[in-house]
Amino acid sequence: MIEVHKDNFDQEVLQADGLTVVDFWGPKCEKCLALMPDFYRIAEQYAGEAKFCKLDTSGNRRLAIAQKVLGLPVIAFYRGGEKIAELGPSECSAESIEAKVKELI
Repeated sequence: MIEVHKDNFDQEVLQADGLTVVDFWGPKCEKCLALMPDFYRIAEQYAGEAKFCKLDTSGNRRLAIAQKVLGLPVIAFYRGGEKIAELGPSECSAESIEAKVKELI
């Protein structure tokens, strides 16, 4: 799991080859913290097929806003420097994340 922030987001996410999945989370977001173990499990399960990153929005607010992340948690899917899909706060569950990863790889 790669921790991304304003200094490495472009390199790790936008310039990455293949599918990159980013967990936008915050330390005060209870749903984010509850989802984290599932996100780690999915990241481990699909490690060879997609790149998984997490971004703590508390220290990267401008970057999150620039990516149009306005609520938490958000799981965003990138390919070729573009956001190709997103699961918003009401859609984030282990099942929905895994289904979207399977669909996009």
